[in-house]
Amino acid sequence: MAEITIKDIARECGVGVSTVSRAMNDHPDINPETKAKIAEAIAKYGYIPNNSARNLKRTEANSIAVLIKGITNPFFTEMIKIIEEEIQSRRYSMVLHHVENHENEVDVALELVKEKRLRGIIFLGGYFFHTEEKLSKLNVPFIFSTVGAVPGIRIGQNTYSNIAVDDEKESERMTAYLMDLGHRDIAILTTPFMDGSIGQLRLAGYRTAMKRYGGGVKENLICYVHEDLDNYSMQNGYLTTKELIASGESFTALYAIADMLAIGACRALREAGLRIPEDVSVAGYDGLELGEYYNPGLTTIKQPVEDMARTTIKLLFHIMEGREQHQHILFPADLQARASTAPPRVLPLQK
Repeated sequence: MAEITIKDIARECGVGVSTVSRAMNDHPDINPETKAKIAEAIAKYGYIPNNSARNLKRTEANSIAVLIKGITNPFFTEMIKIIEEEIQSRRYSMVLHHVENHENEVDVALELVKEKRLRGIIFLGGYFFHTEEKLSKLNVPFIFSTVGAVPGIRIGQNTYSNIAVDDEKESERMTAYLMDLGHRDIAILTTPFMDGSIGQLRLAGYRTAMKRYGGGVKENLICYVHEDLDNYSMQNGYLTTKELIASGESFTALYAIADMLAIGACRALREAGLRIPEDVSVAGYDGLELGEYYNPGLTTIKQPVEDMARTTIKLLFHIMEGREQHQHILFPADLQARASTAPPRVLPLQK
C-alpha cells in the first residue's frame, strides 16, 4: 500500500490541502462537519502527519526498525545481536525501539514509519490480535518474529509474515513430559488472562496435555503473573510462586512459560523450604543460557534463536526486494531435560 499523504486525505474529503492542514491544527474557521469528515478519513487510512518533514524534501533512508516488546527478557538479546549484524552487513542501519506493555506495537510502528522513513520493520515479541485493516495501513514490509498467530484470528495469509516455533504444541510437549515422569498436580505460571501474547498459546498447550493425559485441568493451579510487573521477569515468577505456596494448593511440579519466571519461582520454592527437584520439579520455556548454568540446571524448551533471527532478516530483505511473498514459518524446538525435573517422591495412584 502506498504511503497516504495529506493530498490523499484532501481528495477523499473533497477539500483543499490547506483545509486539511487547518483542521488538523484545530483552526476555529473550519466547519465542524468538515472537520469531523477529515478526522474520519485520517483514522480510516491511518494518516499521521510528519511535522519534522513538512518543509523538507523526502529522502530515502536505509533503516530497519526492530520493535521489541519485553526488552528486559534476555531471550531477545542474542536475536537482536544477530539481526543487527545482518542488517549492517547489508549496509542498512537498525533502529531499536522499545514498546511498552500497554502500547499497541502496530500503532507505534505507524508513527515510527513517519518519523524515521523506514524500509522495513521487525516485530519481536508482543501480541497477535491485530486486525487485517490495521496491518494494511503499514506501507513498508514487516515481519512478526517469535510471535505466532492466535487461533481464531482470521487474517489473510498474504497480509503479513511470521516466524516462530509452535508455542502451543511445544508447551503441550513439556507438560506431557512432566506427566510422563509421574506428575499429575502440575502448576503453571502464565501471563494475565486477557493477554494476547504467546503466553496464552503456551497455556493452551498445557490445558490440552492435562485434559488428554491427566484427566482434566485443575484451575487452581493456573497462576497468572502480575499485570503491573514485567510479565516475563524473575520478580514476577518469584512473587506469583510465593502466592501459590501461600494458597496451600498441592503441586509436585511447576511449569513456567518463560525461563526467567521459572528461575524466580525457584527462589520462592527454596525460601519455603522446598527442594528442587526432590519436592517440586521446575520447568521453563525459551532455552536461555542462564538456565543451563543455574543450579540445578533448568529443564526447558529451547528455541532455535540463531536460525529464527537469520531467517527473519533474510525473509524481510527478500520481501523488500520483491523476491518473496509473505511466508509463515514454524521452527522445531528442543526439549532439554536437566536436573530441575525428576519423578515425584510419591507417584499418583494409577486409575
